[in-house]
Amino acid sequence: MSPECRSPGSWSNPDAVQRAVAVLGDAARVDAPLGALTTSRVGGPAAVAYVANGMSDLQRAAEAAGASGLEILVVGRGSNLLVADRGFEGIALFLGDAYAKIEFDSADATVTAGASVALPVLARQCAAAGLGGLEWAVGVPGSVGGAVRMNAGGHGSDMASCLIDADIVDLEAGTGAVHDVSALNLKYRSSGLQNRHVVVRARLSGRQAPPSTVTDQIADIVRWRREHQPGGQNSGSVFMNPPLTSTGTVSAGAHIDQTGLRGLRMGTAEVSRLHANFIVSDPGGTAADVVALMAEIRRRVAESTGIVLQPEVRMVGFEATPTPS
Repeated sequence: MSPECRSPGSWSNPDAVQRAVAVLGDAARVDAPLGALTTSRVGGPAAVAYVANGMSDLQRAAEAAGASGLEILVVGRGSNLLVADRGFEGIALFLGDAYAKIEFDSADATVTAGASVALPVLARQCAAAGLGGLEWAVGVPGSVGGAVRMNAGGHGSDMASCLIDADIVDLEAGTGAVHDVSALNLKYRSSGLQNRHVVVRARLSGRQAPPSTVTDQIADIVRWRREHQPGGQNSGSVFMNPPLTSTGTVSAGAHIDQTGLRGLRMGTAEVSRLHANFIVSDPGGTAADVVALMAEIRRRVAESTGIVLQPEVRMVGFEATPTPS
């Protein structure tokens, strides 16, 4: 166990935790697994976890945050999330089955998906319904809500290219509204959404296509990812690609690879030998080792190229972003 790892109940402000639980009631879980639920499977617990299945639940979570002063972290599939070994002293908010519905409108070639729907599930159901355009989503192991928040993408497409609008709840105001994609300020792996905003549904555009054609394209993407990206315990792409320059762009993975860091290991974390922008953790590994390796990657790439890579993975419970030393 990492020396930073927090034992259950040893939060710095246990009274705040109890105030949150008092508002949330029996549905709240204390010292709940969080890092273990991410795709990297490293990191500590959440002080409180709560599953919302409707507007009243979301309002209750906001009330608990206000009463306790604890931060709310909306958690999707945990595919772009790295939790500190000491855990997250806040409220981990999960969206339940009420937000896992998928509805198709064949006349408009659109699909409306709840925020907790897994992107690979969405892609495959679209294929079965004869809706193309979302094949790329099969290779992104996140949720619809998380994909809207960070404008997730891959294989030449992203959420910005297919999102029509999204139902978003403002936890501070306690209200929900439909927002057109133009209002969300979607950019490369980012959006204008704040921590108080919870995406609960998204309406996406596609195109009519034979199911067999869409299924074949999905199979090609799955095959490519298996050949070029690692499985195991990882959070997906660790760093964002640097901005485009007058000489073009070089991916973060290429910079890391060209610096000779493929296979670099620190403790229980290793730069993938299959794709250099992935960090794979050993079973029983620690988030501290991942962060140390991230800092070393940033340092060496900066020394070699002058480019300071920026994390794509969302980091929770850490005091600061890993910086080159």
